Amino acid sequence: MHAEIFLHLVGKPCMMNTQECHLKLLPDYLFWDIDKSTLSVTKSKKTIISRVLNYGQLEDWRTLVTMYGLSDIATIAQTLKDLDVKTVTFVSHMANIPIDRFRCYTMKQLTPQHWNF
Repeated sequence: MHAEIFLHLVGKPCMMNTQECHLKLLPDYLFWDIDKSTLSVTKSKKTIISRVLNYGQLEDWRTLVTMYGLSDIATIAQTLKDLDVKTVTFVSHMANIPIDRFRCYTMKQLTPQHWNF
């Protein structure tokens, strides 16, 4: 089934494992500064999840969930420091995890903002 989806979207069959096929489905603009062909699905997991959460579209989110599963995404998202409030809220609700367990949320709370006069 996954090979058929890949063939339909990309136009050529994928001879790799399923996760690597899904990595090929992610758009190149998510990895503008990295050669996408050098990414490893296991070794670059944090980078891939961070890029999709920060810059990806809803379809990229679906591909990410298919690649890693919601629990792995939520576990890594809890350690990231640079997620925006909407993304943290989305992952928090999807994974049913309190928002105060996310590092980026607690770091923002500790960093005082300047007042706008």
